[in-house]
Amino acid sequence: MTRRKAQSLSVSDRAEIIRRCEFGLNIADDAVQSLAAAAEVNDYRRRRFIYRTGDPADALYAIARGRVKLSLIEEGTGREAVIDIIGAGALFGESALYTTGEREKCAVAYENVRLLRFPIDAFRQAMGASKELYDYTFRLIGQRLMQAERRMADFALDAVQERLEKLLHELSKRYGRQAEEGILIDITLPHRELASIVGSTRESVTVRLNAMRRAGIIDIVDRKIVLKQPLVNSSRLMS
Repeated sequence: MTRRKAQSLSVSDRAEIIRRCEFGLNIADDAVQSLAAAAEVNDYRRRRFIYRTGDPADALYAIARGRVKLSLIEEGTGREAVIDIIGAGALFGESALYTTGEREKCAVAYENVRLLRFPIDAFRQAMGASKELYDYTFRLIGQRLMQAERRMADFALDAVQERLEKLLHELSKRYGRQAEEGILIDITLPHRELASIVGSTRESVTVRLNAMRRAGIIDIVDRKIVLKQPLVNSSRLMS
């Protein structure tokens, strides 16, 4: 079946996408319809910027399909710190709710993606009309703040090996599916992306992944990681 173009999606189509998103599961139909009427549908090809640092913080986005990378890119050097990679059903760009002015982070299509874009005024209006949407968004902001604080603590307290293991464990919970040899993390993760997330170098991450592979803890299948053993104390197993 051919996929419909973004421009051809009706308000009803947009409403159905919202209902499939995590934030849309429990909100009333009038709030869904309000958001659907205000939303724009946009397709982005892989590696295209959705917004950059310095762009106006004037909208939130929901992922209808594909995955999006959130990152900080250092001005001048172009060095990137990956904050997260989020998938279908997720909401992002929520900083527009609590800041006025410009984006601090970048959002990039990690794969070909389809997004719903909600102008900030329309989203605020929907939050005011729906306690469920208000509560969900408030929790989302809190969860992402806790995630950032936890990662900062990991950088201060953990060695690279431990940070890498924690990341693989987290990704297995979010993107894992049962495979013949273990849990397949069903997302392509170049070593440079993993290195950026854990605050290391591509070379160091490659060395550690190779060691985990030799120890029988992971395997690589079609550029995706399979967890063959639990990651608890796996660094000890490789000593």
